[in-house]
Amino acid sequence: MSLAIRSRSRAVVVLLALGGAAFAVSAPVWLRTTVATALEPEVVVEVAGTTAAPAVSAAAFVVLAGALASTLAGRVARWVALAAVGLAGVTVVVGAAAVLRDVRAPAVSAAADAAGVTTLTSPVEVTPWPWSALVVGGAVVVAAALAALGTSSWSGGGSRHERPPAGRGVAAGPVDGGPDAQADWDALSRGTDPSADR
Repeated sequence: MSLAIRSRSRAVVVLLALGGAAFAVSAPVWLRTTVATALEPEVVVEVAGTTAAPAVSAAAFVVLAGALASTLAGRVARWVALAAVGLAGVTVVVGAAAVLRDVRAPAVSAAADAAGVTTLTSPVEVTPWPWSALVVGGAVVVAAALAALGTSSWSGGGSRHERPPAGRGVAAGPVDGGPDAQADWDALSRGTDPSADR
C-alpha cells in the first residue's frame, strides 16, 4: 500500500503541525553550563535553541509558509512549495546536528554574551530538545516527500479564480432576441415603433 499523502487537507494539517513542532522545539533551553565571574563564583548560562541554532526557527517558518502555499498553488508551484518544505526539514536536522556535534562553541558564545567570560566551569549539559529537533526535522522531510508523491491525486486549485470555458457562464453581450436600447432609440428617431416587430 502506498504511503503517499493523497489528501491535500491531510498533507496541510500534517505539515502545519510539524512546522509548529519545529518552532516549539527551538524555543526551550538546549544547553546549560556555568561560568565564574569576579562577583559570583557560579553563574548559570542557558542557551536556547533559537540562539544555539537560529536556522531551526527560521526553517520552521518556512515549513508553515510552504504548507499554506501548497493549498493555493497550481501543480508546478505546489511541487516547488513542498520542495522548500523538504529543504527546511533538512535545515532543521543540520542545525540541530551541528549543535550536538560541538556543544561547547555555542555555550562559550552565550557565556561571553551573558557574563563576559569564556571559561566554562562545568561540562555543557545537553537537554532533550536538540534531539527532538532532529526527529522533527526528519519527520518534515518524510512528510514533504509523501505529500509530493500524492499531489497527482489532489484536486485542482479553487475554480472561483479561474476563467470559465468558452460557451459557459453569463454572456458578455445582450441576450439574443432581447431588447437593444440603442437600436430602439435609433428606430424611434426614424419614427418607427421598435416594439412592432416583437
